[in-house]
Amino acid sequence: MSFAELGLVPKLLRAIEEAGYSTPTPIQREAIPAVLEGHNLLAGAQTGTGKTAGFALPVLQRLDEDRPESRPVRALVLVPTRELAAQVHESFRAYGRYTRLRTAVIFGGVGINPQIETLKRKVDIVIATPGRLLDHVGQRTIDLRRVEILVLDEADRMLDMGFIRDIRRILKLLPHERQNLLFSATFSDPIRSLTQDLMDDPLEVQVTPRNKTADRIRQTVHFVDKGRKRELLSYTIGHGNWRQVLVFTRTKHGANRLAEQLEKDGLTSAAIHGNKSQGARTRTLADFKDGSVRVLVATDIAARGLDIEGLPHVVNFELPNVPEDYVHRIGRTARAGEDGEALSLVCEEEKPLLKDIEKLLKTEIPRITTPGYEVKPGSASEPQKAQQKPAQRRPGSDLGNIRQPQRRNQQKTGVSNRGRGDRRG
Repeated sequence: MSFAELGLVPKLLRAIEEAGYSTPTPIQREAIPAVLEGHNLLAGAQTGTGKTAGFALPVLQRLDEDRPESRPVRALVLVPTRELAAQVHESFRAYGRYTRLRTAVIFGGVGINPQIETLKRKVDIVIATPGRLLDHVGQRTIDLRRVEILVLDEADRMLDMGFIRDIRRILKLLPHERQNLLFSATFSDPIRSLTQDLMDDPLEVQVTPRNKTADRIRQTVHFVDKGRKRELLSYTIGHGNWRQVLVFTRTKHGANRLAEQLEKDGLTSAAIHGNKSQGARTRTLADFKDGSVRVLVATDIAARGLDIEGLPHVVNFELPNVPEDYVHRIGRTARAGEDGEALSLVCEEEKPLLKDIEKLLKTEIPRITTPGYEVKPGSASEPQKAQQKPAQRRPGSDLGNIRQPQRRNQQKTGVSNRGRGDRRG
């Protein structure tokens, strides 16, 4: 099936072709006709399946068919994080380049005044994080009374991050008669409850089984003493000559500390989390994408929505407390039909978390071992032994013959004007 067969107009087909896409993904084949027909939609798909185009393309077409001269905000897209907001905005701009629709993106971590100026120029589509959107509502710089289409993207993550009250406040500001589109990687009970409150008789589309991970991801678990995790991570990256690695930690402090340690091991590294200003996060992500940074250490919230083309490796330095977050984490790799690898470094105290993850996935993740890094008997009660390093290896010593790229100078930027919806992670 082609995009033309889905009922899209020539101006959108031209933009799709220029973006390099020729065949719609399963979620696009299901969602685009449903949205074009005006249905409410509850859509589920694993990350990296093209769901953004699944709602952006039909929303653009529906709004472009009729443009009121007053130019009110007619479509609102709510997302959980700043990075995802920026990426969704870029998708709308790319696909809508041959329409006369205007889009705006608003999120915290940056000054609010430039956003106010953009909104004054009249826009048709707003992509926003909930907290900063409510900041604009409070300052009366945005009017949501004529919104025709509401999109909740990554709705499960927004609920996990505690946005449910903000979302309900926003819903009260919207007209009752509107089209509602909810996209979520998982259909938890809270998602079902929100759907019942949000829309009547929605079409439900789920192109992959609930909580199923991408088939192209090679998942492995390496049991290791807690005190040797960083050493094993450095050795694995160097020995395998991994050039681009996304590493997950549970906390912001842990992300900073690990990035500093990896730097000392000779691996260009940077951390990304909610305490970083939006400018710093954007620069760090750009450095990671262009190869200036080899290892990006991230918290769950900061990494949610990151779209890194061709990312080959994801490492769980620490397992998440919520099993569903494991699915979201490893979904950063093996996107758009490519292969990927997800390695989890698991210490004794994390075994219950691993058990919960495997229960969710309904499968056991294969185990691997690295000579010299086997778990020592009694190591859980003897942490001082876990700190001992084998004499035959130095972290980062097997970095291969490829010269590491130099990092660009980065100015330290403080956090300013953060929206309430952007304070976590």
